[in-house]
Amino acid sequence: MFEHLYSILQQTLTITAFVIGMMMIIEFINVKTDGLWSKKLQASPWMQILIGALMGVIPGCLGTYTIVSLYIHRVVNFPALMAALIATAGDEAFFMFSMFPGKALTITLIMFVAAIVVGAILQLVMKDKYIGLTEKSFPLHDEPECHHHHEHTMKNNLKNITFVRALLIAMCVLVLGLILGGVIDEGHEHGHEHGGDEEWIRYSLIAMFSVILVIVAVAKEHFLQEHLWEHVIKVHLPKIFLWSFGVILVITLLEEYVDLEGLVNANPYIVLLIAVLIGIIPQSGPHLVFVLLFANGTLPFSILLANSIVQDGHGALPLLAESRKAFLLSKGIKIGLGVAVGIAGLLIGF
Repeated sequence: MFEHLYSILQQTLTITAFVIGMMMIIEFINVKTDGLWSKKLQASPWMQILIGALMGVIPGCLGTYTIVSLYIHRVVNFPALMAALIATAGDEAFFMFSMFPGKALTITLIMFVAAIVVGAILQLVMKDKYIGLTEKSFPLHDEPECHHHHEHTMKNNLKNITFVRALLIAMCVLVLGLILGGVIDEGHEHGHEHGGDEEWIRYSLIAMFSVILVIVAVAKEHFLQEHLWEHVIKVHLPKIFLWSFGVILVITLLEEYVDLEGLVNANPYIVLLIAVLIGIIPQSGPHLVFVLLFANGTLPFSILLANSIVQDGHGALPLLAESRKAFLLSKGIKIGLGVAVGIAGLLIGF
């Protein structure tokens, strides 16, 4: 039980650290550029969809985390978010490319095209393109020019350090210590060997929080207090951590008592239904059974494709924390697409 709880805590900390880190960096860049980059991206919805699909096809969850963070910031809209969620296959992409690279590339290309098409359709037909978000959900702020009695340099900031700055510096140092100490360790938490993905995530987090540490040291007090502390830390960190922990805990308990591999030993259409239903689980791991069955030649290509379309690994967990409505709608669209593709594939015979 202790090992399970430790693994759950590792996964939760990794997800929370990456998403919160992305939010802090996005906020800083937006303030320093006066919002120009985000305004240009917001003004180009078709580019958003393309970027969403491209980020989604990156193996693992980092690309999806990034798009979810941008959606929460209202930098990209729901069609772009949907494109990323359709295009991603989560951590299972690493296994597919290591076991059957040719078929894995085919699956990736199909999902990429489907992501662009669905994103384009949603862009044309949707009126509310920020499902589950309000104007106050996570606005990007422009930092007003404040007059201070001392120059804002790292030396002066640290010499006249405030409680919030000290707390954020301590938080960054703690996170870096947890990463270097192996507590926040994506590779260990999944128990997977997927071609160095765990190292990539580890290095990404180290680089991210090293940058955030510098940002906290040089930024103005207004930015730290109003942007990072009041918005990112106090509002979003608890929700993302608690929802991620709760969902991963429930899924881990289910996996202990449900034989997922035994469930797929039925006729093709029941297996397709099971594959789609398991695809709803916002977790990497349960979907691996379909990858292994396909690699062994016992599962049709169309069922693996359907599962890959519906699932999104850990990528959508932060979305579940911030907007249940957006999460449920995205899953509903993916389920419909997955069932349609799966049935068509079985009828055609692939």
